[in-house]
Amino acid sequence: FSVLTMELDLSPRLPKKVYGGDGGSYFAWCSEELPMLRDGNIGAAKLALEKYGLALPRYSDSSKVAYVLQGSGTAGIVLPEKEEKVIEIKKGDSIAIPFGVVTWWFNNEDAELVILFLGETHKGHKAGEFTEFYLTGSNGIFTGFSTEFVGRAWDLDETTVKKLVGSQTGNGIVKVDGSLKMPSPRKGDREGFVLNCLEAPLDVDIKDGGRVVVLNTKNLPLVGEVGFGADLVRIDGHSMCSPGFSCDSALQVTYIVGGSGRVQVVGADGKRVLETHVKAGALFIVPRFFVVSKIADSDGLSWFSIVTTPDPIFTHLAGKTSAWKALSPEVLQAAFKVAPEVEKAFRSKRTSDAIFFPPPN
Repeated sequence: FSVLTMELDLSPRLPKKVYGGDGGSYFAWCSEELPMLRDGNIGAAKLALEKYGLALPRYSDSSKVAYVLQGSGTAGIVLPEKEEKVIEIKKGDSIAIPFGVVTWWFNNEDAELVILFLGETHKGHKAGEFTEFYLTGSNGIFTGFSTEFVGRAWDLDETTVKKLVGSQTGNGIVKVDGSLKMPSPRKGDREGFVLNCLEAPLDVDIKDGGRVVVLNTKNLPLVGEVGFGADLVRIDGHSMCSPGFSCDSALQVTYIVGGSGRVQVVGADGKRVLETHVKAGALFIVPRFFVVSKIADSDGLSWFSIVTTPDPIFTHLAGKTSAWKALSPEVLQAAFKVAPEVEKAFRSKRTSDAIFFPPPN
């Protein structure tokens, strides 16, 4: 894997439409265009629902984290052998969804509801791709069983079975009649299932630099079941995110939520494997132990990432918490092969800034 990575194209990509209709569309990133998805066993997709759009009940072969990019609506979540949770969702919400959990999504507002899904596919049918199993619709599971089997399972006569299985001709996403009253969200149901990354306490907050909210087992317990953490990072105009790497062998899967900026990734042998300009909608993956750094344009830059471990640890190579500050001066001097005064100048900088660096004056 590590050898292959050197040759991989890490360029950011946009998703492709998989299916859709009046109610909305489902998009996915494919491993043919982004080989790191397959190699890293990562899935990435986006659901966009129009007004009265309903994403039919389904379950997936992969654990995911959902992040609401825009709009608001309702989500239904059914954990195995538990009652349905009906949750109000809005921009900034993040939801951990273990594999096999039944979900549905509904938009009753005028504005489009857009949800990002990032997850691991190592237990899935296809590496780098989510496989969804629909409970209803033209490709629903029960269209595959014979009428006899369905009738026996549901204890219904043949005519009723045919009505139930055959009436919904939609596929994955449908538009429901505006007069149909969908279930209302229940107040307590959000607790333990949802964390709003725009309202949650900040894990890092650097004036004129940037802010981070980390999703982990402490603030969203279901992260433990999903098996990986996530974060929302927002950096201000012309700020820099310190060069760093995940020191616990995790992949970083990054979706650009807003703004724009420059990204550089450096791999083994000091080789720059990616230098690009990114803007909202693009997705890219940083291989294990590779070092990544970003500089925002004037409009700032924000991104949502999953890191393929529940409580990720990062090592930074600049700033007051950087690995350089921990190394002894003599080692630095010898390693860089510079005079003591150069090492001293290097060490004296960035003594107060950590992770994010505001633009130079």
